[in-house]
Amino acid sequence: MSCKHLAMCLGAVFLLFSTKIIAQDMANTKIKVTYVDEPLDLVFLNLKLSYGLNFEYSEAEVKGIRLSMSTPKLPVNEAMMMLLQGTGLTFELKPPKTIVIFKDKNFGKTDLDPSEFEVKNRNITVSGTIKDKASGETLPYASVQVRGTTLGNTTNGDGYFTIQGVPTDTAILEISYLGYHTRYFRLTPENVKQDFLIEMTVIGEMLQEVVIVAEKEDQLLKASSGISTIGITPAAVASLPSYGEKDIFRSLQLLPGVSGSNESSSGLYVRGGTPDQNLVLFDEFTVYHVDHLFGFFSAFNSNAIKDVQLYKGGFDAKYGGRLSSVVELTGKDGNTERLNMGLGLSLLSVNGYVEAPFADGKGSFLVAGRRSFQSKFYSNLFDDFTNIGDGPGGSTNTGGGSQPGPPGGGRGFGQQEVQPTSYFYDLNAKATYRPSKKDIVFISFYNGKDNLDNSRDANTSAFGNRPINFNFQRESVDLTNWGNWGTAVKWSRRWNDHFYSNANISYSNYFSKRDRHNSTTITREDSTFTISNGNFEYNNLKDYTLKLDNEWQLSHQNQLEFGAQATYNDIRYKYTQNDTLNVLNRTDKGLITSAYLQDRHTFNDKLILKGGLRMTHYGVTGKIYTEPRASLTYLLTDRIKLKAAWGKYRQFATRIVREDIQQGSRDFWLLANDENVPIGAAMHHIAGASYETSTWLFDVEAYYKNLDGLSEYTTRFTPSGFGPNSTLDYEEFFYTGTGKAKGVELLTQKKIGKLTGWLGYTLGEVLYDFDAFGDKPFHANQDVTHEVKLVGNYKLGQWAFGATFIYATGKPYTAPTGFYQVNLLDGSTADFFEVSGKNAFRLPAYHRVDISATYDFRLGRSKANLGLSLFNIYNRKNTWYKEYEVVEGELLETNVSLLGLTPSLFFNWTLR
Repeated sequence: MSCKHLAMCLGAVFLLFSTKIIAQDMANTKIKVTYVDEPLDLVFLNLKLSYGLNFEYSEAEVKGIRLSMSTPKLPVNEAMMMLLQGTGLTFELKPPKTIVIFKDKNFGKTDLDPSEFEVKNRNITVSGTIKDKASGETLPYASVQVRGTTLGNTTNGDGYFTIQGVPTDTAILEISYLGYHTRYFRLTPENVKQDFLIEMTVIGEMLQEVVIVAEKEDQLLKASSGISTIGITPAAVASLPSYGEKDIFRSLQLLPGVSGSNESSSGLYVRGGTPDQNLVLFDEFTVYHVDHLFGFFSAFNSNAIKDVQLYKGGFDAKYGGRLSSVVELTGKDGNTERLNMGLGLSLLSVNGYVEAPFADGKGSFLVAGRRSFQSKFYSNLFDDFTNIGDGPGGSTNTGGGSQPGPPGGGRGFGQQEVQPTSYFYDLNAKATYRPSKKDIVFISFYNGKDNLDNSRDANTSAFGNRPINFNFQRESVDLTNWGNWGTAVKWSRRWNDHFYSNANISYSNYFSKRDRHNSTTITREDSTFTISNGNFEYNNLKDYTLKLDNEWQLSHQNQLEFGAQATYNDIRYKYTQNDTLNVLNRTDKGLITSAYLQDRHTFNDKLILKGGLRMTHYGVTGKIYTEPRASLTYLLTDRIKLKAAWGKYRQFATRIVREDIQQGSRDFWLLANDENVPIGAAMHHIAGASYETSTWLFDVEAYYKNLDGLSEYTTRFTPSGFGPNSTLDYEEFFYTGTGKAKGVELLTQKKIGKLTGWLGYTLGEVLYDFDAFGDKPFHANQDVTHEVKLVGNYKLGQWAFGATFIYATGKPYTAPTGFYQVNLLDGSTADFFEVSGKNAFRLPAYHRVDISATYDFRLGRSKANLGLSLFNIYNRKNTWYKEYEVVEGELLETNVSLLGLTPSLFFNWTLR
C-alpha cells in the first residue's frame, strides 16, 4: 500500500472516529435551563449561545409557541424531549451539534400508528378529575377536548368529567382552564381502564418539568364557553386595577352587558336588571347582598374563591327564583398536598388564610378572613362617600326662596365634626372530605358584616346672607349595619361513569338596620326652637334550602339533568319615621318548591339543542308556575358559532326600591303576595354569533326582555280621598308595573401575547311602565344608553401592568319641584314633595381611567407581590346621586359625588 493510500485510510478512520466522538459528545452534553413564558425561537437562540447548539426549523412551525421550564442538568436528548412535549414538534440530532426540528406526524391524531400505539379499543368512555398540581384543588368547569374531533365536555363543580364515544384508546385529550397551562394527555390501552387524575399547573410557576404555554392561556376571561356565559378566576384577573385586593365582582362589571358605572355598589346590573334579580350562589347557598363599605368592596374574599361563572341570560332550568342572571361562585376546598398560608395588606384592610390537608389524606380545610382598619386612607374614603357637597357641584337652591347655598357646597351647615367608627369584616371556612373515590362531602361557612357610624354635629353662626346673630346647631345620628350569614353541607356522589348526583342543605341570612335621626336647634334674635326628625329601618331575611341535582349522560350526544329544590323564606321588614309613625311593619313567610328537567342533545357534532322545564309551587299563593327554557348552538365552521336562547323566569323573593328623593332611595326585601306586591316574571330572547381564532374572539349578542310584576314603593303621591281627618295606610304606597329591556353587546378580546384584554360596548335601553307615574313609559333608574369598556393587561418579566377605561351615559333621576307638609292625627307631620316626571332628568356622563402595576418576586421559597393601583387617575367628579332637604322654607339640592383620584398600595405573600 502506498503512503498516499495509507494516509487516506488513516484520515477516513480519524474522521469517522472524531465524528462519532463529537456525536457522542453532543448526546452526553448536559444543559440546564430556566424559562418563563419564552417564545420557542428565542429558546433555541439562547441554547445556541449558551451551549453551541445549532437549530434547523421552520419559523412557521414554531411561531406562537411559548414555554415555561426549569430543569436540573439533563442530557441534550432528554432535555429536548421535555422541551418539545405537547408542542406538536419532534427533533433529530444531527452531528456534530445540530438539532433538526420538525412536525410530529402523530401529534393530535386519534388513529395513531399501530407500530407505536396499538389500538385495542374503540368508541370508549373516559372519565377523571382535573386538579391543581400544587394545591390539589379540583378545577370546576375546565374544558376537556378530544383533539382532532368535536368531542369534549367540561368538568362539573367537583372537577369531574366524562366523555363518551372517544374514537380510540390512543387519542389525545387537551385540557384547558383559565390561569393554567394547557395540558395534553395521551390515552393508552392501559390507562383508560381507570379514572384519570390530570394535574394542571398555574401559569408563571417555576416547574421541574417543561410545560407548554399555549398562548390562549394568557386570556383574562373565557367568553366563548356558552350562550351569555363567561368564566373567570381570581388568578386570571389579579393584575387588573383594584382597590388593593382582587375583586371578582368589580372584574365582572368590566364585561359588556354588565354596568360598570355603578361605582357605589359591587352588585351587578346585568342587561338592564337590578342586583336583586341576580341569583348569587356561593358553595350552593344564596347570598342576598354583595357589598362592603358602600360597595367599594364586594363581600367575597378572593382568597376563598377558585372559580366564578356568570350567566347573563337564558340560563338553564336548574336555576330559578331570579329574573336577570346567575353568578355561581365555587369556594376553594383547601390544599390537599401540604400546609399553605397567605397574607395580604392594603391601605384599607388586612386579609389572610390558612389551608392544609387532613392527616389521613382524604380531605382538606381552608379558613380565610378579612377586616378593614381605621387608616387615614380608610377615613378619607369614608368621608368621600358620606360627606355632602363638593364645591362646584354642591348645594343649589331649587325652590322655596331665592338664596343660594353657602360657598363651598354642602347643605348650608357650618363646620361638621365627623368621627366615623366604621369597619367591615368577612370570614370563610370550608372543610372537604372524600370518604371514597366516588364520594365528596363538604361543609362551607361564610359571615360578613359592615358597621358604619356617620353621626355628626354641625354648628354655624351665619347662614348664607342672613344676619350674623342667626345660630344653627344640629346633632345627627346615622348608624348603619348590614351583613350576611351562610352555610351549606353538600354531598356529591358518582354512582358510575354516567350518573352523578349532588345533594345539599343550606341556610342563608341577610340583615340590615339603619337608625338615622337628627335634632336641629335654631336661635334667631330672641327666639329658639327645635326640630326633630328621623327614621329607623330594619330588614331581616332567612333562607332555608334543600336541593338535589342529577346529571345522567345517556350517550356522548345526549345528557339529561333533573332535580328538585325546596326553599322556606322568613322575611321581616320595619320602617318607622319620627320614632312614632310605623310606615311599614311586615312579616312574610312562604315555602317555594321546584322541580326541573333538562335535556341536552348534539346532532352531527354541529347542532347542540337544549330544552328544559322548571315547575314551581309557591305556598303564598298556592299556585304552580311553569318556566320553559330552550337554547341552541350551531357550529357553522370550526371558528364561527351561531347561538340563541329563550326562556321564562319568575321571582318570588323580591327587593323593593323605596323611593326617597330627600335622602336617596333605599331598598328592602320581602315576599311577593300577588296583591300589592306581584310575582316578578321575565321572558328572555337572545341571539348572537361569535368568531374565534387562537388569538382573537369577536362576539355579538342581542337581547330582549319582557318584564312583568315590577314593584316600587314611594310616598310621593297622596292617596285619593285623603283628607285632614284621614289615616294614612302606607300599604297603599306600593305601585306595580311592567318593563322592557333590550340591547346589543359587542366584545373584542385579544387572548394571547404579552398584551391581552378586551374592548366591550353595550347599547341598551330599559323602560318601565307604571300607571301611577304617568301614561308614558319612563327610563328605569339603571338605564344606560351607551357604555364602553377597555381593559388591558401587559406582562413584562416579573411586572404586570393593567389599565381600564369606562364611559357610560348618565343615569336618569327624579327631582322635586316643591314641597308641602301634612299634619297627622298623632300630632306629627309628614313631608310630601311635588316632583318632576319620573326620571325626567339625567345625571352627567360617567367616565374614569384606572391603572395598576404589580411586581412578583420570591422571598426565599415563598412568593410575594407588591403593587400600586390608581383609581380615577384624572380625578373625574362623577355624580352619585342628589339629596334634597327643606331648611327654613328653602329646598336645597346637593350633588353627592363618587370617588376622585384614589391611590392604593397592596402587598400579598403566600408560603407556597
